[in-house]
Amino acid sequence: MKQKLIVGLTGGIGSGKSEVSRRFQALGIVVVDADEVARLVVEPGQAALADIAARFGSDIVSADGHLNRALLRKIIFSQPEEKRWLEGLLHPLINQEIRRQLADADSPYVILSSPLLLETRQHELVNRVLVIDASEALQIARASSRDGNSSEQIKTIMATQLDREARISRADDIIHNHGDLVELDAQVKTLHQRYMALASH
Repeated sequence: MKQKLIVGLTGGIGSGKSEVSRRFQALGIVVVDADEVARLVVEPGQAALADIAARFGSDIVSADGHLNRALLRKIIFSQPEEKRWLEGLLHPLINQEIRRQLADADSPYVILSSPLLLETRQHELVNRVLVIDASEALQIARASSRDGNSSEQIKTIMATQLDREARISRADDIIHNHGDLVELDAQVKTLHQRYMALASH
């Protein structure tokens, strides 16, 4: 069986990963979203959610049975050993589900969108790395208007991600998301043609 071309799409918070993913989807390309998979493995009824509740107490599950993400985030940001425990539980489950979705994808090539593609071993699943790049000032402005977080909170999140230079140094392809959406569309279409050509070889 021919190996499917898998493109890893990544970028810092507020760089525009979702905008770019939507454009590839509009061109008929399957996008496997690592953030969505991470939510999926802790849905009500999943074994991982029960494990998390057993470790952190029943308050970690809200009244509607869903994970209280804000509380969990607060715990793991202040306690590195709890963060390591959580990653040890969730990363293998996330990895397994990502592999399943990539294998099931029925488009000519498939995109794995992940904010932590290069920080975790997820980059081992892809053939090419596509980095969505934006200036740090733009990242902060976009993320704070989208999430309602303070620029300080966003800088804290950015500090947990690879810095811009390190990310760019590992890219096979880069989308410069500094301009308008017309410019973004043009860059996506150019890459789509390149990936289609690579996928057919």
